[in-house]
Amino acid sequence: MTTPSGQAGATAQKGHTAATRRMARHYAMQALYQWHMTGNSLNSIEAEFRTDNDMSKVDVEYFHDILHGVPEHLSELDAVYEPFLVDRSLAELDAITRALLRLATYEFKFRIDVPYKVVINEAVALAKKFGAEDSHKFINGVLDKTAVVLRALEVNAERKGR
Repeated sequence: MTTPSGQAGATAQKGHTAATRRMARHYAMQALYQWHMTGNSLNSIEAEFRTDNDMSKVDVEYFHDILHGVPEHLSELDAVYEPFLVDRSLAELDAITRALLRLATYEFKFRIDVPYKVVINEAVALAKKFGAEDSHKFINGVLDKTAVVLRALEVNAERKGR
């Protein structure tokens, strides 16, 4: 599988597990936060993460795909989840919430090899760890609605199966 950033998909990588993907998301969220806050180049941020962190338990191809794919499709991703922000604007979102919504929306749209429930659960778990108090509830609500738009067939099939 080739991803939008032109990289071979992580499904082609041998040995990726839920844990290595989880760590890839963890670092990608932090790297996207850093990119948003500093404006540094993605390549320098990625190099810093690869140098400063033990990447032996990380699906590094997945990390790379998310880190480069989100900025590449930024306005497109924001446009998908923005209608579900309720009483908030994009500008009002804190940087962690914004990074998580963008990361998850990217996965919904471009990583269809990952079930939508996994995408939501991983984003909620990261929000509980890094986000503001109760931000995980907000993120869960926005992503539930975003999943219906980007993964309608999958969401509807799952709902019928209940």
